[in-house]
Amino acid sequence: MLRAFVTALLLTLFAAQPALAAERVKDIGRFQGIRSNQLTGYGIVVGLPGSGDDNLEYTVQSMKGVTARFGFQLPPGINPSLKNSAVVMITAELPAFAKPGQRIDITVSSMGRAKSLRGGSLILTPLLGADGQIYAMAQGNLAVGGLGAEGADGSKIVVNVPSTGRIPDGATVERAVETGFATAPTLTFNLARADFTTAQRVAAVINGRFGTMRARAIDAVSVSVSAPPGADVRTMLMSDIENLTVDSAEAAARVIVNARTGTVVINSAVRVSPAAVTHGKLTVRIDEAQRVIQPAPFSQGETAVEQQSAIGVEEEVKPMFLLDPGPKLADVVKAVNAIGASPADLVAILEALKEAGALKAELVIL
Repeated sequence: MLRAFVTALLLTLFAAQPALAAERVKDIGRFQGIRSNQLTGYGIVVGLPGSGDDNLEYTVQSMKGVTARFGFQLPPGINPSLKNSAVVMITAELPAFAKPGQRIDITVSSMGRAKSLRGGSLILTPLLGADGQIYAMAQGNLAVGGLGAEGADGSKIVVNVPSTGRIPDGATVERAVETGFATAPTLTFNLARADFTTAQRVAAVINGRFGTMRARAIDAVSVSVSAPPGADVRTMLMSDIENLTVDSAEAAARVIVNARTGTVVINSAVRVSPAAVTHGKLTVRIDEAQRVIQPAPFSQGETAVEQQSAIGVEEEVKPMFLLDPGPKLADVVKAVNAIGASPADLVAILEALKEAGALKAELVIL
């Protein structure tokens, strides 16, 4: 009885608070364990038109390792010129629930002095996960978007990045990653942005749809959902939860300033206490000129040059403006635009308001 009362009270409180437009649960987070995994591999690209690594030591060692797989051993002391080969790193994303036999895209990047991978073919290479196990095998012809050309006099031109390419469907999945979602004691939904209010609202919406206390907010990110075991049952439950709509809580008041580009972003929650602001610009200008002085005819004088300096001070007068109590974003922008402040000037005004305690927001400098 007490739990039902608490749930009803939370629903009432959250409905009374200001909120953004309703969003689907799947758009504000994801279930724990349902994620992609990174794979990497080390391999050899062959068939290059003389744009490879040449005779780099690790390229030679890698090629010897490849040929050894087929029972062929290069004679000791012989290091072949490998202008048509290049040592590469292969990276890929293994999607959640990927099954053996499925194919995934891979990216191939040169590690050595190869000028271009255009026209090359990747030799069969295992792709490893963070645990050192093989999860996919990669092989195929590269698609390279960049190109490069070099003249006899040393001049060259490069378009995009010819030392990196992709192979669509270039790897075959050999092992599935166990997610544990079918056997875990509970399902955990994690928000993309930590917020206690949003977490409570997600739990309240799930309880309103599936029954009281089915879900509970663990912290500002995670919502624990009780679910019966079984992949089929949990798949249906997770699908229903993802398509529920929830009113996300309004973000904390924040002003973001990019000091390198002068970009200023102010969210709608920013408020300003009563404050008077004036903004002016003082310019000191010094002009230098030279005047030639000629002596009188038949005199003993000499021609001379006289320096003339003109110093002036200009002060751009701009009126002081008053920020009324609790103005919203539109009022702040309108007041600042009224005095013609540049982005750099706006940053200075915001910093001064923050220091004076009038800006009710977090000021973030990037």
